Amino acid sequence: MKLTDLLSGNANVAEWEEKGYQLPKFDIAAVRQRTHDEPTWVHFGGGNIFRAFPAAIINDALNTGQYDRGVIVAETFDYEVIDKAYKPYDNLSLLVSLQSSGTIEKKVIASVTESLKADYQFDDWARLVEIFRKPSLQMITFTITEKGYSVNDADLARGLTPVLAMGKVTALLLERFKAGMLPLTVQSMDNCSHNGDKVKAGVMAYAERWVADGLAPAEFLAYLKDEKKITFPWSMIDKITPRPHVKVKEMLAADGFEDNNYIETERHTFTAPFVNAEEVQYLVIEDNYTNGRPPLELGGALYTTRDTVDKVETMKVTTCLNPLHTAMSIYGCMLDYTLISAEMADEDIRAFIQKIGYIEAMPVVTDPGVLNPYEFIGAVINRRLPNPFMPDAPQRIASDTSQKLPIRFGETIKKYLARGLDKSNLVLIPLTLAGYARYLKGIKDNGEPFEPSPDPMLEELQAIVAPLEIGKADQDYSCLRQLYSRKDIFGVDLYEAGLGEQIEGMVKELYAGNGAVRKTLHKYVVAR
Repeated sequence: MKLTDLLSGNANVAEWEEKGYQLPKFDIAAVRQRTHDEPTWVHFGGGNIFRAFPAAIINDALNTGQYDRGVIVAETFDYEVIDKAYKPYDNLSLLVSLQSSGTIEKKVIASVTESLKADYQFDDWARLVEIFRKPSLQMITFTITEKGYSVNDADLARGLTPVLAMGKVTALLLERFKAGMLPLTVQSMDNCSHNGDKVKAGVMAYAERWVADGLAPAEFLAYLKDEKKITFPWSMIDKITPRPHVKVKEMLAADGFEDNNYIETERHTFTAPFVNAEEVQYLVIEDNYTNGRPPLELGGALYTTRDTVDKVETMKVTTCLNPLHTAMSIYGCMLDYTLISAEMADEDIRAFIQKIGYIEAMPVVTDPGVLNPYEFIGAVINRRLPNPFMPDAPQRIASDTSQKLPIRFGETIKKYLARGLDKSNLVLIPLTLAGYARYLKGIKDNGEPFEPSPDPMLEELQAIVAPLEIGKADQDYSCLRQLYSRKDIFGVDLYEAGLGEQIEGMVKELYAGNGAVRKTLHKYVVAR
């Protein structure tokens, strides 16, 4: 069983279907031809999340028979991905959805019609220019991670041959401008706040420099700023797509599926002909398009207003997912867990995050309307986090915690203060913040050392709690005021917010000695 057999006519379709593989219901060759001649969608970033989510959504739309064009993928950073994960398999891939119930869904994704290297050194660049000059092109999208939108002076100085992704995209938009100021929507699908603004800022930085240097006409800037021509909508995306997992590889091999090899590029991209991902997914998009759009709603995307996208994102990052992740990662590291799914079998931790979400954060959440906050948390707690097939670790989630706390907890505290709500309702959120002072010591609850996850503020914050010793009676905890008054870390001065002394008391309990983390966590969770 090989992916290329599905195009060559050598596939035993009955065997694939008998083993539970969902095959495309559309004419792949016909879709590829129509997409080549009249493309509607180019996606930048050929990584695992693209194949598991955006490409899978349009694949589902094609399977309905109500649409007839796929997506062209362009890689801006790691060109080996094209050479090793796309070309050898005729741009086909296998999506393996790992469900918490223990069932596995295997679906062949055939919606990617071309895979291109987005760089001037390759012949593919001429094809991209051709595509961008086509009136049929409706949107370009991105999953290039937040750092992919970066701009620097050296790249701006390169003129019309930039190296970074936003420069290349701007060069292609210049081609579309030259072709008659054709309309287009530039849509980020990356997991970062107000992502459309990040694309826009990157594009504008190059365009303004080129106009100033006389490399592009002033009308080019006017074209990019004209919302009847070019738009940069926001979106909220949520789907966990880890590296290819050995259990999945072994399962596919047992089926007789031969395309199960691991791929690691020189730039340390980890991929494979298959993608394993969680079952739950959300894609909420601001519906602001200038030239029409592919019907992604046929595959489950939700189209709405910018304000609603913002509410959905706020709901996710301040209430229904991200705070729960951070709380369980801090305590999971101290309690010697290495898997999120294993933590969810711990009654204290499960109740801990459940009560943070439902009892403490929910009173200040704004219901976005398109997604129910209670149902969202329910899916997180009952389906997503306990999924034994998802090899996510608290150590990964604990990375950059100092950068996450202001949004994930500080915003909730601010809303309590702004609305005059009773702060006595806040118990487990303060316990989370108290746990951070204990986490910074890098000592597990059993007394063994551990290495805190990478964080740009780690050394500075560890120095603050350095005077504290675990198990030492009657020590001076006055250093905690230096920590918990930091608005840059917690979003508010926790003493001004009336929570500082409460948190200090919890820290003292957590520092009482070996076993104190478990004892303190259990005490407050049960009392809550």
